[in-house]
Amino acid sequence: QVQLVESGGGLVQAGGSLRLSCAASGRTFSDYAMGWFRQAPGKEREFVAAISRTGGSTYYADSRKGRFTISRDNAKNTVYLQMNSLKPEDTAVYYCAAHRLPFFTVATVDYDYWGQGTQVTVSS
Repeated sequence: QVQLVESGGGLVQAGGSLRLSCAASGRTFSDYAMGWFRQAPGKEREFVAAISRTGGSTYYADSRKGRFTISRDNAKNTVYLQMNSLKPEDTAVYYCAAHRLPFFTVATVDYDYWGQGTQVTVSS
């Protein structure tokens, strides 16, 4: 079992920045590739970004490239999502998730463990 706990969400004005954190416990963190997803009210959960086990490779949804940066610190068992130039349409609950597949995946069904989510609200 892997437990994931997100933090860092909040209310921010459009154009502002937030840094989300996801702390992992349980199994060996570096055995898992990590991803960030988000879900807005009335919408399906969508992929945001992913990072490999070592942190050497990253993958982003096209619409988030250049504004969002995913990173990880395996010594701290933590994955981060730096979000810049935030827009009202970025408002959602943000989730981190973990999987052990040997490739990047954007499919929620491929992720084995999920956090409880952290709310991000961007005001216009």
